[in-house]
Amino acid sequence: NADPWGAAPAGSDATDSTGSWLDAPEQAATTSLDSTDAASSGWHIQQLWDGSLPIESWINEGLGWVVENFRPFFQTVRAPIDATLTGITDALLALPWPLMVLLFALLAWQFAGRALALGTAASLVAVALLGIWSDAMVTLALVLTSLLFCVLVGVPLGIGLAASDRAQQLTRPLLDAMQTTPAFVYLVPVVMLFGIGNVPGVLVTIVFALPPLVRLTNLGIRQVPEDKIEA
Repeated sequence: NADPWGAAPAGSDATDSTGSWLDAPEQAATTSLDSTDAASSGWHIQQLWDGSLPIESWINEGLGWVVENFRPFFQTVRAPIDATLTGITDALLALPWPLMVLLFALLAWQFAGRALALGTAASLVAVALLGIWSDAMVTLALVLTSLLFCVLVGVPLGIGLAASDRAQQLTRPLLDAMQTTPAFVYLVPVVMLFGIGNVPGVLVTIVFALPPLVRLTNLGIRQVPEDKIEA
């Protein structure tokens, strides 16, 4: 009799299909082992242009190795910057904002005149009325901390470059790259190495602002007339 459901007779095609399905994991495992052996056999020249070269994994492994082995160094660099930034921020937020506005206005009047003092006072009052006084002081603390470390590093470095022509030639490409590369390019690795927070922002600002200070210090010393230099 014919099967009304159109099923294949037992022991014929059904057995073959069942056997194929049961053998599928073994075949997949064999294929996986073959691909693993091919991957472990080394890279080939065609991987340079077919996109299969594992550059991403190399970069991730290298970055992980740097973070794991140089963590004490990064913590040592981070500690003084973080302490200085915290101290300046606390000092700026310790006084009430009307007193700080008066202090900044007096400084502006002393160094630039009455017009700039009035503009400074009006701007700071507007900042306080907008409710962003604390954020503004944190930003100012970031700038002051960056300025402090730029002076501590840039002035001695500029003096050293002024005393050596070879050192100036060697550091010039590095200073050019630091000054022309956008800050967001090296912000990502700095955040990976030093963590998320205000310290990476200070470091990025230092890297961007350091080259002009070094160059100007070097140039200023080199342009001093020789008859003015004491023996």
